[in-house]
Amino acid sequence: MADVVFISVNTPTKTQGIGAGRAANIKNCELCARKIAEVSTSDKIVVEKSTVPVRTAEAIRRVLKCNDKGLSFQVLSNPEFLAEGTAIDDLTAPDRVLIGGVQSPEGLKAAETLASVYANWIPRDRILTTNLWSSECSKLVANAFLAQRVSSINSISALCEATGADVSEISRAVGMDDRIGKRFLQASVGFGGSCFQKDILNLVYLCETYGLTECAEYWNQVVVMNDYQKKRFSEKMVAKMFNTVTGKKISILGYAFKKDTGDVRETPSMFVVRDLFSEGAKIHVYDPQVSREDMWSEMQYTCGISPSNTPRLDESVVTSPDVYTACDGSHALAVLTEWDEFKTLDYEKIYKSMAKPAFIFDGRNILDHEKLREIGFEVHAIGKPDPNVFDDL
Repeated sequence: MADVVFISVNTPTKTQGIGAGRAANIKNCELCARKIAEVSTSDKIVVEKSTVPVRTAEAIRRVLKCNDKGLSFQVLSNPEFLAEGTAIDDLTAPDRVLIGGVQSPEGLKAAETLASVYANWIPRDRILTTNLWSSECSKLVANAFLAQRVSSINSISALCEATGADVSEISRAVGMDDRIGKRFLQASVGFGGSCFQKDILNLVYLCETYGLTECAEYWNQVVVMNDYQKKRFSEKMVAKMFNTVTGKKISILGYAFKKDTGDVRETPSMFVVRDLFSEGAKIHVYDPQVSREDMWSEMQYTCGISPSNTPRLDESVVTSPDVYTACDGSHALAVLTEWDEFKTLDYEKIYKSMAKPAFIFDGRNILDHEKLREIGFEVHAIGKPDPNVFDDL
């Protein structure tokens, strides 16, 4: 029989009821606690691994305490800090391992038991122990801070495009300040994935619940800025292409929210595709890991549109088998996921196959823009000055 049981289940944002659209649904955590209480025959340490609102452990502890066998359970919080695409490396060599427990002799002993497991491959100075509530809160705050940095630099990218400044140069200059650091200062079309937006909205809801209105509004602005960045990208594409994309073939390179994964949850590409479809464009999507089924599933869940309820969607959005097919005859291509293969494509071949003028919109700033302009492309990128607008760069 196990001595330690981990609860590692999904905690999606509620879609209905109190807190819908912001609060986390912890139903799965409660169901796990009830099952553990039902089948256990000995005392156990129950470890909350899922990302949850602060004080979820209290609900788990109360459910476990109601067992009719006289068993004792210690509940710990041990949030995971694994990133998609680097999860194994993050597990074997993490920045830190966080363990939160009740500050009682029994709670401290349980925390030390779990710490001793991690100590088999992780240095002790990277294993942090806190009280239960600090541990639960830390995961939400970590993701909120990371997303805040992305939205912060993206807000500056809009200013750069208006003034002729270069967001990459600003990121480098700002990132060299030791107080700030260089990570998560790469401007882009916006952040996606299952964690950032969900956890920020969860934090917003918690602040609202405790009457901290100003705090809630502050963190909600991170999400507002991210939505603005995605919309701004779509609108810029239309504006630069003579204010219309109706009937034009547009190639979308990358649909996953980040490279080295097929995850499409909250991906910025989905919102750009939605916007271009509403403008009447013919969209061809290429991503090396995303299936058409996953693309439609997430669009239905997040945007509420699918081929079954939206006329012409299925025929207007084509999934291409390769990059060159996706770009053949296209008026523009947009790089929306930072896949390494997009850096080394034969852009001279692509240019020859496209309608002219041929546009490139780099939503990840991974391409060699000067070289592309020499080939003949009209290039527009996030936070980069447009040489057609500024003559004093």
